[in-house]
Amino acid sequence: MSGKTANIRNFALIGHGGCGKTSLAEALLFAAGATSRLGKVDDGSSVLDYEAEEIKRKITISSAFHHYTWKKHTTYLADTPGDDNFLSDTRAALHVADSAVVVVDAVDGVKVGTEKVWQTANHYGLPRLIFINKMDRERADFAQALKSVKDILEAQPVPVQIPIGQETAFRGVVDLVSLRAYLAPAGGGKLEPGPIPEAMNDAVAEFRNDLLNFAAESDDELIEKFLETGDLTPEEIYRGLRLGTIKGSIIPVLCGAAATNVGPVLLLDAVNNYLPAPEDRGPVKAQTPGGGDAELEADPDGILAAQVFKTVADPYAGRLSIFRVYSGTMNSDSTVFNINKGVPERYGQLFLLEGKSQKAVSAIGPGAFAAVAKLKETVTGDTLATEAKPVVLPPLTPSKTMVTFAVEPKSRGDEDKVFSSIGKLQEEDPSLRLTRNAETKEILLSGVGAVHIEATAEKLKRKFGVEVNLKPPKVPYKETIKGSVKVQGKYKRQSGGRGQYGDTWLELEPLPRSTGFEFADKIVGGAIPKQYIPSVEKGIVEAMTEGILAGFPVVDFRVTLYDGSFHDVDSSDMAFKIAGSMGFKKGMLQSNPVLLEPIMKMNITVPEENMGDIIGDLNGRRGRVLGVEAQGKNQVITAQVPMSEVLLYAPDLISKTGGRGTFDMEFSHYEEMPPHLAEKVIAEAKAAREKE
Repeated sequence: MSGKTANIRNFALIGHGGCGKTSLAEALLFAAGATSRLGKVDDGSSVLDYEAEEIKRKITISSAFHHYTWKKHTTYLADTPGDDNFLSDTRAALHVADSAVVVVDAVDGVKVGTEKVWQTANHYGLPRLIFINKMDRERADFAQALKSVKDILEAQPVPVQIPIGQETAFRGVVDLVSLRAYLAPAGGGKLEPGPIPEAMNDAVAEFRNDLLNFAAESDDELIEKFLETGDLTPEEIYRGLRLGTIKGSIIPVLCGAAATNVGPVLLLDAVNNYLPAPEDRGPVKAQTPGGGDAELEADPDGILAAQVFKTVADPYAGRLSIFRVYSGTMNSDSTVFNINKGVPERYGQLFLLEGKSQKAVSAIGPGAFAAVAKLKETVTGDTLATEAKPVVLPPLTPSKTMVTFAVEPKSRGDEDKVFSSIGKLQEEDPSLRLTRNAETKEILLSGVGAVHIEATAEKLKRKFGVEVNLKPPKVPYKETIKGSVKVQGKYKRQSGGRGQYGDTWLELEPLPRSTGFEFADKIVGGAIPKQYIPSVEKGIVEAMTEGILAGFPVVDFRVTLYDGSFHDVDSSDMAFKIAGSMGFKKGMLQSNPVLLEPIMKMNITVPEENMGDIIGDLNGRRGRVLGVEAQGKNQVITAQVPMSEVLLYAPDLISKTGGRGTFDMEFSHYEEMPPHLAEKVIAEAKAAREKE
C-alpha cells in the first residue's frame, strides 16, 4: 500500500449492550497515549460516555468519537450504542465507517444486539475484527464465544490470538502470528512478551495451522508458497489475512479484558495490520444533483465530498455537525456548498472530537470523522461539497419508531416550548418523531423504545429546562349512527322584547365508513329562508365535535334539512344554529349511536420459531392476520389490530421474541367497537368529564 490514505483507519465499535465497547475504546485510547488515564464506565470517569443520561444508566446512548496515532497510523473511532433503543446512532456510524470492531462478551457470546448490528455491518459490506472481551470474568469461555460467532452470525472467525487461561486464571494471550505469549501482571496492566506455556503447545499448533490456511487462501502467490514450504512469514500472514478481511471472507479474532487493560494494545496493531485504509474500500458511489452516477476516490486532492451523519444540539454552543470526509480536503475558515439544500455554508474552526472535548485542526482529509459548529441550514444526512463540482452522497436510513407517548408539559403554557425544544433534539436524533393529534389535542413523541423516549425527556430537562410528563396516548375514538330517524329541532325563547325562534325538521341517516359528514338542503317553498340554512349546518357541525355517547367526534352520517318554520321578527342566525344543534343531538339519541375505534395496519417481522406465538397473541388482541411472507430467516406478518390493543406493543413483542422482533404500524380505518368494550370506554369518558 502506498496510496495517499494508506496510514488512515476509521472504525465503529459495535456489539450488544453491556459487552464492554466503551471500556475497550477507553483502553485503546489510553494504550495509544491519546488519553492520560484509563477512563471507567462504572465510576463515571469515561471520556466517551459523558452525557448525564449515560452516566446515570451506565450505557452508551449517543455515539462518541475520538482519534489516536499508533505506529505512524492515524485512526478515528466511533464508540456506538448497543442498546436497542439507540441503534439509530449505531447505524449512522456504520453508514460512514470503513470498518468495524465487533465486541463479543466471553460470558454471553453473541446476543441479539450483536446480530442486529452485524446485519447492518453486512448491509454496508464492512470489513470487521472481533474482540472477545471479559476473558477474566466468571463463566468466560473463549471456545463457546467463538462457536456462537460461527453458528449465529454465520461468519468465518479466524483467531489470531488465543487466551492464556480464562476466568480468574486469565493471564494474557498467545499471538499466533509471531508465536509469542504476552502476559499481564496480576490485576491487569501492560503486557510483557514471554514463552508460550508448554501445556498450550498442541492448541497453538492447531490454531496456527488454521490461521496459515486462511491467510494463504486469500492470495495465489501465498497458496503456492504455503503448499511448497508449509509455512509463511509474519509479513505474508498479515498480507493474506488483510486481503481476506477486506474481501469479507474472514474475520480475525482477538481476545482480552478491556476493563483491566489486558489485550487492547495488541488490538491497536491488528487495526493497522488488517483493517482497510479509505482507498482500500474502492470508489464511493455518489450522484450528481441531476441524478447521474459519480464515483469518488479517497484522494485528499480530489473533489470535496463530506457527509454530516450526526448533529449535536447545544443550547449554548448552537448546533455541532459531525461529518465524514470521503474525498478532497476541508480547511478551517472556509465555505462549502450544501448540495441537498442548495445553499453555501460559511464556517469557522474545524474540530476533531475527543469525547466531549474538541481539538482544533486546520484541515481534514479522507477517512476522518470531524466536526464544525453553527452551520445554519445543514442537518443530518446532508452532503457538503463545492458548487462547482456538486455530488450527493447516499442518504442515511432512518430507524423505525416503535413506541409513542403523549408528552404533557409540567408547567401550563409550555406547549410551544416543548414543541420547539423537541424539534432541536430531532436535529440530534432523527429517529424521534413529533406530531400533534388534532382530535385528542395531544403532543405525541414517537421513538425506538420506552427507554429512548425517557432519555429524551431527561435530555429535554437538562438541555432546555423543559419538564414533561409521559403518558400512553389517548385513543382517538369516534361516534356514528346505525339507524335513520326524522326529528324536530326547535328553539323558542321569549324574555321580554324581541325573542328567539328557529324550527327545523331533520333526517339523520348513516353513511358508509370513512365517508365523513354530508348536509343536504331539501327546503321547498321558503319554509326556512335561504339566509338561515348555513346557520343550521353550522349548528350541526359544531355539535358533532362532541357526540352524545362519550364526547367523541361524530362521523359518517348525512343530515337532510327538509322542513321547518320561522318568525318574521324573532328568527335569527343564532336561533337556527341552536335549533340545528338541538335537532342533531336529539336525532343521534334515537338513531342507534355506536362507538368507532381506529384499526392499525401492522407489519411484524419475527423469527420463524416465534411466528405461532405472535399470531396467537394478535388473535388475543382482536387482530386479523392478513398474510405471512418469508424474509430471509424471518417471517413478516401483516395484520389489522385495534389501536387500543397495541398502544404498548413494543415491550411485549421484545419479550416474546427475545428482542428479535420488530414492527411498524400505520392507521388503516375505523370499525365499530364491540358493545361490551364500548361500554367501558363510555363509562371512563363520562367519569373523566365529571372530574373536569
